[in-house]
Amino acid sequence: MKMRFPCSRIQVVGFGLLILLGLVGGCGKDDPMPDCTDCDLTGIPYAPTAYVVNVPADFPQMEIPADNPMTVEGVELGRRLFYDKRLSADSTMACASCHLPEFGFTDDMAFSKGVDGLFGKRSSMSLTNIGFNYYGLFWDGRSATLEEQALLPVEDPIELHEEWPNVIQKLVRDDQYPVWFRQAFGISDKREITKELAAKAIAQFERTLISGNSRYDALFIRVEDFPTEDEQLGYDLFFDFEPAVPDAECGHCHGSVLLTTNNYFNNAIDSVGNLNEFKDLGRGAVTGNYLDNGRFRAPTLRNIALTAPYMHDGRFATLEEVIDHYDSGGHVAENYDANMHPLKLTEKQKQALIALLHTMTDTSFVQNPAFQDPWK
Repeated sequence: MKMRFPCSRIQVVGFGLLILLGLVGGCGKDDPMPDCTDCDLTGIPYAPTAYVVNVPADFPQMEIPADNPMTVEGVELGRRLFYDKRLSADSTMACASCHLPEFGFTDDMAFSKGVDGLFGKRSSMSLTNIGFNYYGLFWDGRSATLEEQALLPVEDPIELHEEWPNVIQKLVRDDQYPVWFRQAFGISDKREITKELAAKAIAQFERTLISGNSRYDALFIRVEDFPTEDEQLGYDLFFDFEPAVPDAECGHCHGSVLLTTNNYFNNAIDSVGNLNEFKDLGRGAVTGNYLDNGRFRAPTLRNIALTAPYMHDGRFATLEEVIDHYDSGGHVAENYDANMHPLKLTEKQKQALIALLHTMTDTSFVQNPAFQDPWK
């Protein structure tokens, strides 16, 4: 005896089966661990070499996360990923596209342009000594660690505009990346490559970007040479060490051997009626604190002569414009930094400050072969 189903029942069953097949097919399509041949990696030796971070004697010790120890293999993997354009949707851009060594690991633009031709709203920050920044990354401090930060540009629609599952598939299917991930992290199967491991490798590489061998270091840290008259005057103005010389108020935000406190300030570059009127709320958009509106992280001044244009929005093209702004005292606001006021510097004093800033260029850093593009 044949069983007969009403037509509507057959349609329901069939429709449900199509949905089930669609879900299964969808999972396979988006699976970050695709099928691969020869997935097993255990035949490749895993014997990582500890990477000794070369921190200058006068620098603070670098804090290395316990779950991401530095290895030679991890650093080299991170360098490859940092410069690999396959991390972008159309394989035209890499992390390094906005962080080039010759520009102090910035890109010499007011606003960086992403793979779709769209411009961001902030200038690319320098990665110089980024491993010593423990107070938040980006201009607004929205990422707490380098590992967290490294995850974001890939999926940012204005930057690399790719999806991590797609990136992982590219890495899994590559001839060399599974080997490099095995050597760096000890994975036993190609499909164990994850975005978190990729971010850890990039963070390891970024922690090696240490600059501490400029003329400034030779003159004022190691005291191996004598400054020019202008350089000494600039130093006295910068740190207010000489009572007879006015205080240029620089050292409050750019103090310490790192030449930054890595804290957040309103440096009075915008005129607003109240703190909610800032075009870019900066730190306030992260913390939700009204008094943080318009505050941005003070960047390091190491290699500052290479990183024009200046400020979070690249509004100043030259160091002279920057000095003129601070000399003017800027715009008063509820939360502007207390050290902002008209300085009334002479032209000689302004040029002395610029002379000092030029001593902070570290050519051995920007030309270090270990920091260059390994794909060239």
